[in-house]
Amino acid sequence: MKTLTLDTTGKLCPFPLIEAKKHIAELNSGDTLVIEYDCAQATENLPRWAVEDGHQVTSFKQTGDAQWQISIQKG
Repeated sequence: MKTLTLDTTGKLCPFPLIEAKKHIAELNSGDTLVIEYDCAQATENLPRWAVEDGHQVTSFKQTGDAQWQISIQKG
């Protein structure tokens, strides 16, 4: 299993979500996509998309004043 880290810091929504969809498509089931971002809107959009798409959020944390990191395991 592999882990891919996607840094979208400094990019406005919906860029983090668009990039997440593109990158998770390249992963195999069970692989993990770690997304680092600073768009507050994505704190709702990314977890909702992951669950709706059949993936599992394995980690979700705030890493700075307005920075977050979410780990999504591909379903």
